[in-house]
Amino acid sequence: MKVLEEGNGRLFTCPDPDHAREYFRTKSRRQTNKEMALKDAIAAHVHDGDYLGIGGFGANRTPIAACHEIVRQGRKNMGFAGHTATHDMQILSAGEVYNRLDIAYVVGLEARGLSKCSRKYIESGKVQLTEWTNYLLAIRLQAAARNVPFLTARVSMGTDTFKYSAAKIVACPYTGKKTVIVPALYPDVAVIHVHEADVYGNARFSGISVADLELAGASKRVIITAERLISNKEIRKNPHQTHIPYYLVDAVCHVPYGGYPGTMPGEYFSDEDHLKDWLDAEKDPDTFKAFIDRNIYGCKDHQAYIDCNGGMEKVKQLRKMELLLHREGNA
Repeated sequence: MKVLEEGNGRLFTCPDPDHAREYFRTKSRRQTNKEMALKDAIAAHVHDGDYLGIGGFGANRTPIAACHEIVRQGRKNMGFAGHTATHDMQILSAGEVYNRLDIAYVVGLEARGLSKCSRKYIESGKVQLTEWTNYLLAIRLQAAARNVPFLTARVSMGTDTFKYSAAKIVACPYTGKKTVIVPALYPDVAVIHVHEADVYGNARFSGISVADLELAGASKRVIITAERLISNKEIRKNPHQTHIPYYLVDAVCHVPYGGYPGTMPGEYFSDEDHLKDWLDAEKDPDTFKAFIDRNIYGCKDHQAYIDCNGGMEKVKQLRKMELLLHREGNA
């Protein structure tokens, strides 16, 4: 194919499927017990310099407990896929975890407002940036999951998003028309929060998947955090409900309310008061430092964080809200 135009962004990962296959060949497909504490899973599978992918969509089904643990353990110099990243981006920015960022949707917390912390860190000069759209990042993961070096699209041409991406515009070999091609994205590690999983890593969830299936298939290592652990017998009763199969997964962590303060579809609504507290605290550096010390570094685990912000009484309120909204949505 003839390359007609190229974006001037930097490519942070190797798109070569044969290079990735060298790693995947060494990955065990045995159905073994992979349950471990979240702290141990992050220590074993998330390393300085790795490229990180986070599951969920916006503040929905996002592995917030894992993001806190990554910050607590002091990970640095990571790459990050900013694909519909909202509160997870806010947390990772507070810890200055990443220094390479593939941007699609970042900084904004949707209708809640913009994160001053994320914006300040991105504008600090400490972070290398390459731009994409949400769709382009999704099909980059899809290319990796399919084990091909690139996929095609017909978006972003003529925009600054293309200019600052690492995409290329080529002449289609069949039609001669301009087509965007984007390289496969193979994260070193991904964390995905689900409703249920067994100890082997078979995982299922409700609600939208966005790009989580592609993320699981593209990533070299996958950590599953789950609201509930269920038996493999239960998984086998309805195998069609398994979204992520065990052989893609490296660690399974039982983390009830692991998406708090975000939304877990059918389980609990987002803690909008606490998310507002985050945004308010970011307005003053000293206030924000104290806020992070209290809510992340000062908490030994996610349950301690929940206890610090209303405990199970708050969770019960959020569960009632989610169930009420679910009923109203089905009325």
